[in-house]
Amino acid sequence: MTPPDIQRAVFSDFEPSGADFSFKLIANDRQARRGRVTTAHGTVETPAFMPVGTAGTVKAMLPGSVAQTGAEIVLGNTYHLMLRPGAERVAELGGLHRFMNWPGPILTDSGGYQVMSLAALRKITEDGVRFRSHVDGSYHTLTPESSMDIQRMLDSDITMAFDECTPFPADHPTAEKSMEMSMRWAARSRDAFTNRKGYGLFGIVQGSVYEDLRHRSIQALTDIGFEGYAVGGLAVGEGQELMFSTLDFTTPAMPKEKPRYLMGVGKPDDIVGAVKRGIDMFDCVLPTRSGRNAQAFTRRGTVNLKNARHAADSRPLDEECPCPACRDYSRAYLHHLFKAQEMLGPMLLSWHNVAYYQQLMAGIRDAIEDGRFDDFEAAFHEERAGGDIPAL
Repeated sequence: MTPPDIQRAVFSDFEPSGADFSFKLIANDRQARRGRVTTAHGTVETPAFMPVGTAGTVKAMLPGSVAQTGAEIVLGNTYHLMLRPGAERVAELGGLHRFMNWPGPILTDSGGYQVMSLAALRKITEDGVRFRSHVDGSYHTLTPESSMDIQRMLDSDITMAFDECTPFPADHPTAEKSMEMSMRWAARSRDAFTNRKGYGLFGIVQGSVYEDLRHRSIQALTDIGFEGYAVGGLAVGEGQELMFSTLDFTTPAMPKEKPRYLMGVGKPDDIVGAVKRGIDMFDCVLPTRSGRNAQAFTRRGTVNLKNARHAADSRPLDEECPCPACRDYSRAYLHHLFKAQEMLGPMLLSWHNVAYYQQLMAGIRDAIEDGRFDDFEAAFHEERAGGDIPAL
């Protein structure tokens, strides 16, 4: 789809297509998978990276800009949207697609991770979680049933089961207790989910870094049955080596015919390593958060545009990137924007970073389909190891 077509779509078509929710596995290169997810609001080529639109917007970007990067799906968040403007209001205004002017697929986090992070402001029981809003201090309760209802009102194409994100580190008994409750909540989420053509519910595998718990969680979820399966409880401080070793014994046990989503990941090398281990979908705030803080992702690694060495550098940020930040502006100008605290700086770098991630995913998809993922991975690491080219 060309950029003009994308722009027209963003301002017109929000209605469900009537297609069934499905996952098609197109190619394998060892454990790496090339696939396609079909939803009520369009298809998603996988492996895919989902820009995060926590409160109904990908920060510092217009929906048309997000689409022009190549992104086909965005992520919203139940916790933030239920607090403001409220799921009922979003539903009254036509659902999240129309509300945020994004016609493509939307996945919503169940809110469990955000609620768990409130620590002293929440209380967990078998029923769910009672918590105080970080916005105004008001009390709310999230249960598997209410989370499903909120995500239905938001009109999420992919709904996430309500779970407890097990903290790290956690000893085996603590992780086991947490996982077992999440599996009970998963069954309640499945029962409360409203089945609709083109919409899917994903279960979330828990169990911390323990192989037996991860396998028990997978078995429990597959017995319940979901349209997709996520790996939760990683990227919470365990480090890349432990994350990869956990994926090594987790993904091979997951259903091969369903999409696999690694929640909250991550850095480019995390993504490449997780794709190698069989993951299909990713999300992370890193591209836009880094963009707001003058950090740019490039083929040669991360560049800090606040550094003085960019002040007189007339070169583009990345000569091979077609985004506006690279196509139309110099490093010197981007440096100036951040030094002057102009909002255009975060806007341009957020666009660039999201575009970089989408280019990375497109390269991964092509490599898997052509059976050359190992070569792609080696070239990826070699280029980044060379570092950014210094100013002349």
